[in-house]
Amino acid sequence: MTDKTREWLKQAVYDAETAEYMIAGGRYFYAVFMCHLAVEKALKGCYYEKLGRVPPKVHNLVYLLNEMAIRPPGEIGRFIVRLNEANIATRHPESLEKVKAAYTGEAAREILSKAKEVLRWISDLL
Repeated sequence: MTDKTREWLKQAVYDAETAEYMIAGGRYFYAVFMCHLAVEKALKGCYYEKLGRVPPKVHNLVYLLNEMAIRPPGEIGRFIVRLNEANIATRHPESLEKVKAAYTGEAAREILSKAKEVLRWISDLL
């Protein structure tokens, strides 16, 4: 594994840990945003490792998977699509109250748990 790949993965873990802090502080939709960022960085590490080039500056998780021709297993794939959709809502909320209502503590904890599964799956790919 290259040093650049390791750096992407290190940052992915750091972002997942940041999501835990956001949950502890009651900033649930920010936790979801950090989960997306963690998975994005892990995928970009995978992209670098598999394709040997700097990943594009995009936030679309499905796009990154497609570029690498990787099809995640069922539940992981469905979660990645769901997390990808949460990106816009948590990055640029239309309404603070709506996004807070959509991403409760329970939802954020579930998303973090699944994001950690995705990080393990990506690590296993490498």
